[in-house]
Amino acid sequence: MTGKVTFVGAGPGAADLLTVRAVRAIEAADVVVWAASLVHPDVLEHARPDAEIVDSAKLAMEGVLPYYRRAADEGIRVARLHSGDPALWGAMQEQLERCRELGVPTEVIPGVSSFSAVAALVQRELTVPEVAQSVVLTRLGGGKTPMPPGEEVREFARHGTTMALFLSAARSGQLQQELLAGGYPPETPCVVAYQATWPDELVLRCTLGELEAAIKRHRLWKHTLVLVGPALEAGGTRSHLYHPGHFHEHQGVLPQPVPLDGGLQFAERAAQHQLVRP
Repeated sequence: MTGKVTFVGAGPGAADLLTVRAVRAIEAADVVVWAASLVHPDVLEHARPDAEIVDSAKLAMEGVLPYYRRAADEGIRVARLHSGDPALWGAMQEQLERCRELGVPTEVIPGVSSFSAVAALVQRELTVPEVAQSVVLTRLGGGKTPMPPGEEVREFARHGTTMALFLSAARSGQLQQELLAGGYPPETPCVVAYQATWPDELVLRCTLGELEAAIKRHRLWKHTLVLVGPALEAGGTRSHLYHPGHFHEHQGVLPQPVPLDGGLQFAERAAQHQLVRP
């Protein structure tokens, strides 16, 4: 049997936010590696009774590598759980490189990120037409991992669009100052979410001018995400997607692909978005 290491996005907390593919990977695993400080224990309910459960919260990567080596040598299946989506601040890339060195096959399963979970909790679209059409995912500089040049919060803030700030609540004063310095007005709406989708979640609304005080008043240092931007309160705009003038509202269909020059290409009228009536 060929071994495998699967990096599983465990989502923001609630076990029922796992994807079907993530559940199947956990169910099939001989070893489940998880961080008790970041992943909700309900997620482990999907593991087999005979699966080996390893808490990586106090392990360096070198403490996890033996399980990847077993996957290569013994043919076992390892599910490595990452909070949120492993593509964001998951320290996944270095683990993938070690797995390749060991010659063990790998798979990555995306998960629900906390920024989208928080947007769902407050029932806000982060890309409101004519208000914000971009979302910046970043964190405050000055932590354990240095920020590359040009990736300062105040520089991103100059765009005035929606921002999701990870790993930044412990320095709320600096965060507020950089967002203001970047050009957000003090009345810009913010959402502060602690342990989103966990049983003890806390979701606060405030303005940017109140951000530092709100975070400190509730003593939110870890596991806290901040959303900021005008889209968090804006309304009254309308998307073209469901506008009556959009082609979806016409009783027609898009042009069908036609074979040209030995390949499948769209006819010229398709490029012009003309409708072919049935």
